[in-house]
Amino acid sequence: MLKKIIFALIAIFIIIQFIMPERNISGDDTYAIQTKYDIPQDVQRILQVSCNDCHSNATEYPWYANFQPSAWFLDHHVQDGKKHLNFSEFTKSPLFVQNHKLEEIKEMVEEKEMPLPSYTYFGLHSEANLTDAQRQKIIDWADSQMNYLKNTYPADSLAFPKRE
Repeated sequence: MLKKIIFALIAIFIIIQFIMPERNISGDDTYAIQTKYDIPQDVQRILQVSCNDCHSNATEYPWYANFQPSAWFLDHHVQDGKKHLNFSEFTKSPLFVQNHKLEEIKEMVEEKEMPLPSYTYFGLHSEANLTDAQRQKIIDWADSQMNYLKNTYPADSLAFPKRE
């Protein structure tokens, strides 16, 4: 009986290896944040290393993304991350949403909620851990971009529309 259970589990494990999620590698930057916002090289590098795998259309997949069930787990993280913030589609949103996303970037980095601990566990993405100086660079950059929006566009275009 135990042999049958083990055999069935091994068979299931082998079969699920053929059911892979679609890769997030379109790389389409038509509406990318850098098309309309000034991003200094050092901030761009921090975002690339610590944010873009889950918050852009260009995920760099680790070796374990080729195996199930970790591929499903990673796909879920990427899809959830892009749902909240997608740097590759940032400028597609209205200005008030862009401004709000910059506020959220600042808040999440300030409160050390990003990058997620699950992304940096076990040293798999240890380079994504942010130092206090890197956090401050992102915060200062987000502040400068919100100030740019505030100084460039009317205030009502940066506020969420009132619901009736």
